[in-house]
Amino acid sequence: MSEITPAVESHGAAAVLDPPIAGEVGGDGRLTRGAVAWSLFEGARNPYIILITIYIFAPYVAAVMVGDPIRGQEVISRWSQYGGWVVMATAPILGSSIDKLGRRKIWLALAVAAMVPMMFALWFAKPDGSGLSVTATMLIITTIGVLFSFTEVLHNSLLVRAAGLGAAHKASGLALALGNAFAVGALGFTAWAFALPGKVTWAWVPAHPLFGLDPATHEPQRVVALLAAGIFGLGALPLFFFTPDAPPTGTPVLKAFGDGFKSLVRMVMTVGHYKDAAVYLASRMFYVDGMNAVLIYAGVYATGVMKWGPLEMLFFGIFLSVLAVLGGFVGRWMDEIWGPKGSVRVSIGMSLLGIVAFLGMAPDKILYLWAFDPKVHAPLWNGPFFTTWPEVIFILIGFSNAIFITAQYASSRTLLTRLTPPEQTGAFFGVYALSGVATGWLGPMMVNLGTKLTHTQQGGFATITILLAIGFIGLMFVRGGGRRPA
Repeated sequence: MSEITPAVESHGAAAVLDPPIAGEVGGDGRLTRGAVAWSLFEGARNPYIILITIYIFAPYVAAVMVGDPIRGQEVISRWSQYGGWVVMATAPILGSSIDKLGRRKIWLALAVAAMVPMMFALWFAKPDGSGLSVTATMLIITTIGVLFSFTEVLHNSLLVRAAGLGAAHKASGLALALGNAFAVGALGFTAWAFALPGKVTWAWVPAHPLFGLDPATHEPQRVVALLAAGIFGLGALPLFFFTPDAPPTGTPVLKAFGDGFKSLVRMVMTVGHYKDAAVYLASRMFYVDGMNAVLIYAGVYATGVMKWGPLEMLFFGIFLSVLAVLGGFVGRWMDEIWGPKGSVRVSIGMSLLGIVAFLGMAPDKILYLWAFDPKVHAPLWNGPFFTTWPEVIFILIGFSNAIFITAQYASSRTLLTRLTPPEQTGAFFGVYALSGVATGWLGPMMVNLGTKLTHTQQGGFATITILLAIGFIGLMFVRGGGRRPA
């Protein structure tokens, strides 16, 4: 008897969509032009997250525009919480209404047409307050974040239509690879063109920032908004020309959303009949929120605690983006040894250790116990960044977090297939996607609360351990998920 494979998931882990189209996973389907265009869209979207949300622009807002990294972390986490509430209330209904709405590309086009100008507008977030205020800047970033979630819902729902069942896995893999490549490329170009000039005398680096950008007004940091907008705008175009759209349904929009809400309720009720899967999905809501928070606030945290500038943050982002690729391989390797549940628990445990280690780091301190005086110890190398042991160890902790957080994403999906009956795959992956957005506000809320109560960035970051611990404990009550399918 041949092994039953789960249906292809036509949506992503952060969006509730129509149930997966039943069929065999994998195959030798050829990547069509439409499938490549679908992958390119996701690749072009990723630099915004890397450049704006994590490593360059958000730390600039916290440290320069707000003027205090501690208060900046509180401001950013508070606005992230607001965005999470909006996504929680809207994205699941949008996803469950997709089939009834029919065509996706018109909705995608509207979202992209709104997002690209808003990304460009962030260039005017000037440090002297003559452009966008902090409130206006955060409102734009929050609105883009909500629209980003909508594009994820709509875009991922086109996967099987773009690539077919036989090549869906290839298109998905290509999208992930392009996203990582575009992010590393954008970080590398920004470092070469804007951050390194004037800091080093290397022959291959321009003597001054390109286009005459003025470091005094933080233009090399603000220009990443233009870069992210250009990459996304251009990279999105092929999808609208070449990727097949779903056929129209003729269903009025309001009726489509009403029917979608009813479908969402049915999906949740279906999952409630399977205790282990339900406990797992509830646990996942907490540990995924925690891991997402580690990624989102790593840049702001490093800027404030380690006193890193844009140059250090650029290379921190490059290193972690490259190392994150290993996470998928590590997750597969741990799946084979301990099974997906064991793999997820190890990933959570290592992420907990990573946060605890981060909290014990400072420019003059290593892992709580060892004082470090940069004036006494010679630099590790003559380069313009990462010249001390605290910096190097902070990066190594970041490496560990990047690898195990990525491994968790890979193993979590596999774990769900071990806990669910094949005939219910659609409903379970729908609620799996819902669990990725339903509590997306929880991580920001915890960081915001911890930062406000302790008046320290460490206090805000420490609250993430609560979310990871709840998820870890919850998995202890899940039966199954071992090395072999039940």
